[in-house]
Amino acid sequence: MSAGLQIRGLSKSFGGLAVAREINFDLAPGDRKALIGPNGAGKSTFANLLTGALTPSAGEIRLDGRDIGRLGEAARVKAGIAKTFQITTLFQDLTVRENILLPVLERRGAALRMFRRADADAQANAEVEALMAQFKLNPFAEVRVGDLAYGQQRLVEMTVALALKPRILILDEPAAGVPTGENHLITDAIAALPADLSVLIIEHDMALVFKVARAIVVLVAGAILVEGAPREIAANPRVRDLYLGSRHG
Repeated sequence: MSAGLQIRGLSKSFGGLAVAREINFDLAPGDRKALIGPNGAGKSTFANLLTGALTPSAGEIRLDGRDIGRLGEAARVKAGIAKTFQITTLFQDLTVRENILLPVLERRGAALRMFRRADADAQANAEVEALMAQFKLNPFAEVRVGDLAYGQQRLVEMTVALALKPRILILDEPAAGVPTGENHLITDAIAALPADLSVLIIEHDMALVFKVARAIVVLVAGAILVEGAPREIAANPRVRDLYLGSRHG
């Protein structure tokens, strides 16, 4: 079986309510896919099924051929799936450097070293410096996260997720709450992600979606309506009627 994420027949029901219906989905190494759909389409449910926050009622989730559909959230992270959130979940009273150092040390099995001297783990600190440079965060290294502009906080959150060295990165509304004038920070950051990293972007900002996605999946009522290149999705009359032609949240 090919590398990457493979989903077949994924379904989830709460009682008689089906919130995910027979979803077939692939995310290969290096993919940049966007998931869009109107309110209630099931986008959050799908993301929660991928991360292990929800257990599927039926279907398979495989990562590089391994069935991970019954793994919990922590085990999914260790398997290589990381996710950012619509609202930042950073430690507001810690600095940018400290927020990024925590997942690096956790991944290396050395989280308690956070309370030693800052230079106690030269390799971890070098990794943090490289991550900050990748997202142009070095000037803010010693700034308390709570004092950053919201767009910069979203960059820190993306960097924290990348510090886990995931195979699959799920960006849940990365532009949510970011002023329009700062949206370029998000698009630039996505462009700077490793070329072999598989990225799924769940987003309502269609301008951002069409800038960064190479393929778009449209979800309606818990099922995939259509998948295609951005130009195909933009020209699809059903998509225009159901989503692009109406205001969505």
